[in-house]
Amino acid sequence: MVVTGRPASATDEVTGEGPAIQTVQRAATILQAFTVERPRLTLAELTADLAISRATAHRYARALRAANLLRFDVVTATYTLGPQILAMEAAARAALPIVTVAEPFLDRLTRLTNQTSVLSVWNGEAPTVVRCMDNTSGDVRLSVRTGSPLDLTRSAQGRVFCAYLSPGESPVVARQLRLSAALREVAAQVRRDGVAVNSPEDFGVRVIAAPVFERTQVVAALAVLGTSVALAGAAEATAAQTLRQLSDELSEALGAIAG
Repeated sequence: MVVTGRPASATDEVTGEGPAIQTVQRAATILQAFTVERPRLTLAELTADLAISRATAHRYARALRAANLLRFDVVTATYTLGPQILAMEAAARAALPIVTVAEPFLDRLTRLTNQTSVLSVWNGEAPTVVRCMDNTSGDVRLSVRTGSPLDLTRSAQGRVFCAYLSPGESPVVARQLRLSAALREVAAQVRRDGVAVNSPEDFGVRVIAAPVFERTQVVAALAVLGTSVALAGAAEATAAQTLRQLSDELSEALGAIAG
């Protein structure tokens, strides 16, 4: 808790309680509120997402507009993401060449399985979605927002990293494995099968994920996402086989060394 009138200290920055940190967190919350499904938001909607006063939300929105991170449409009285976001996205993609390399594999995975395909990388503590290619041919469309962090132990992608990250690469994973015999068994099963599944199936969604390697290190998780009905029985087995094949091919394209 920050006491009014007390100057921010080094301790505040470490714990994330300082005013500057809080400002960054609120600005990030505003930007993360925009999605493909919700590209335009009113000030009232931004206020609700932040759980702060309308005046405070307006102040943050005005600052983000000045930085070209938000735009305001006076006709509809709505905010949208600004042009600077596109430049940042390009820079992020340039820093993650795996996204470019993986693009045709995601496209093939979506077409061959008729399901949504997802690419996630390790952010130091959990998997983060860096690319999602929606399946638009079915009656139900599933998607995952780029930038979304995924649960380390429940998500299929998290289980991939639990299975293949070395203890030296991730103390977080090492600690979870040390504390949970069940998770150690899951990780061993993933290494035997070459794929992981989410558990439980949240909201009737089934996810199957496979590791992607660069040389000898796991660098990403390639996944197929569908309803628990669409990815069941023979369809699940076929999707898993296709996923393993494409993740192996992507790993080979990244220079993986066979173990």
